[in-house]
Amino acid sequence: MTAAFLGIDIGTSSCKALLLSADGTVIGTQTSPYGFDQPREGWAEQDPHLWRDGAARAVKALLSEHDVELACVGLSGQMHGMTALDAGDEVIRPAILWNDQRNAVECAEITDLAGGLDGLISMTGNQMLPGFTGGKIRWFLKHEPQAFERTRIILNPKDYIRLLMTGERMTEVTDASGTGLFDVANRRWSDELFDCIGLDRQLLPPALESAEIAGKVTSQGAQIFGIPVGTPVIGGGGDAVIQTLGSGVAAPGRLQTTIGTAGIVAAALNAPLANTGGRVQISCNVLPDKWHCMGVSLNAGSALEWWRGLHGSDDRSPPHFDELSEAAQQVDLGSGGMLFLPYLMGERCPWPDPDARGAFVGVRSHHSLAHMHRAVFEGIVFSLRDMAGLIDPERAPEGLLIHTSGGGSLSPFWNQMQADIFGAPVVTTSNSSHGGAFGAAILAGIGKGHWQGVDDIETICKEVNRWSPMASAHVRYNEYFAHYQTLHEALLAVSYGLSELQGVEAM
Repeated sequence: MTAAFLGIDIGTSSCKALLLSADGTVIGTQTSPYGFDQPREGWAEQDPHLWRDGAARAVKALLSEHDVELACVGLSGQMHGMTALDAGDEVIRPAILWNDQRNAVECAEITDLAGGLDGLISMTGNQMLPGFTGGKIRWFLKHEPQAFERTRIILNPKDYIRLLMTGERMTEVTDASGTGLFDVANRRWSDELFDCIGLDRQLLPPALESAEIAGKVTSQGAQIFGIPVGTPVIGGGGDAVIQTLGSGVAAPGRLQTTIGTAGIVAAALNAPLANTGGRVQISCNVLPDKWHCMGVSLNAGSALEWWRGLHGSDDRSPPHFDELSEAAQQVDLGSGGMLFLPYLMGERCPWPDPDARGAFVGVRSHHSLAHMHRAVFEGIVFSLRDMAGLIDPERAPEGLLIHTSGGGSLSPFWNQMQADIFGAPVVTTSNSSHGGAFGAAILAGIGKGHWQGVDDIETICKEVNRWSPMASAHVRYNEYFAHYQTLHEALLAVSYGLSELQGVEAM
């Protein structure tokens, strides 16, 4: 029987389960889709039972197809989601997700109570972004006090799955970092901030290192998920951090870009950086002696999916991704002098602004749908480069190298566009398209002592393809990018005015 490590990723739109052999080969995967709700503009919620059922379907289907001996389970999941449970560990309300923007006022209140932005950053290393869990908790306390009174523990999505598997109320340092209540530099909860805002520290669980064993599968967990009783389960990691590991970015000097529902630019660090202005996110890494710096855009693959969906109808399905890509390649770079700002859900980075809005700018009569298709692709990559400008990774001697992952990395067209816009080589690595599930399985192997760290990770995550920048294209894209960077501030008055017309309080 083959020994294997199981990685489970609780995503926003699906759960993915992956089996990884002891030699680093992916044995098989299964994915189980589900949806989320947007009950009001800017809100995003999800029933945690969807994660449970999705994980159970994916894991049981995967284990039924492969005869393996599970050595360890690793968990990954969407970060920041507020999952409130009562004394019996029952779900009190739908989870408030990472891309929910309702709590801007509460984030400002937390910042004021901490002594302003500089005071808050001195306690945690980060500002309190509307996507973070801390602001959601304060919103919950203010707006749903009776439900809050029943709450005994607040978990992130993957940690809810661990609770069902092992009976343990635990988190780990990466998801804890994403609450905005964690002292990232010292890898512990910020008791000082809890005191400042008057929040009961017991509402948040203990935070382990990501590769530590956090519990073992119980008989109840085995019944739900089909995993053998007694199988160890590690701390795991938030998806935005753990998929950096799964892309082979475990040492300083490289950048990772991810085009999934969100857009992420990330780097591994040997020490936490000063986060002046709080425009990026500094978190603990899944490796115990490293930290992680990233910018997260709320609008990447989701913006393309929005655009794709506009071209469907009751009697016609939306065009496939490949159709949009092929059409976009029929027009030259720069989209005929048109730019797309992809801030459809507000934005987190590089502009933490829930009232930010998307726009096509520079539209003229000669523009076709193909130009607009290309502008959407380009706008999403411009957003990635905009975030990368806030991160100062320790460059490797040979220069910057970009590891790309997520669904967008499956597109050679988009990968070449990244190389041209960044002016740096872009590589994909083996199995990085599996995202958090692959990273979680690797981390499970580290937790069991099978793999040791950076050297082993780089051996597992082999380079598969490389796209080199074209110098002439990079020069032209630099000119367009310079104009792109002015769009958010140029449109501020319009964005806030439209929010006021809709009855949404402008920042």
